[in-house]
Amino acid sequence: MNMMEQTQSYQGLYFVLMGKISPLDGVGPRDIGLDQLMARALDGVVREVILATNYTNEGEATAHYITAMLGPKGVGVTRIARGIPVGGELEYVDSGTLAQAFRERKACGG
Repeated sequence: MNMMEQTQSYQGLYFVLMGKISPLDGVGPRDIGLDQLMARALDGVVREVILATNYTNEGEATAHYITAMLGPKGVGVTRIARGIPVGGELEYVDSGTLAQAFRERKACGG
């Protein structure tokens, strides 16, 4: 989240997951707080959820799950663009790259 603040590209609210879905490690949606995210995102106020998950297998699985849960409920789901290297970790990306990726985010699932 600190890196997102440094980009000065977003002025909204954040929801930080407590990890990522990893079936091989026995980590499911409830283990990382997705039930709380769903409750917040479906409160009737939120119009868009912007995902900033890593582009790893676990990050992809997490993004896919969130998109599958929120898309049919009418909440827009976007994801920061792939200005970040595949397999890279967000905490090692410079703020300029992250800002560009954020500006070029695209809808998920399509």
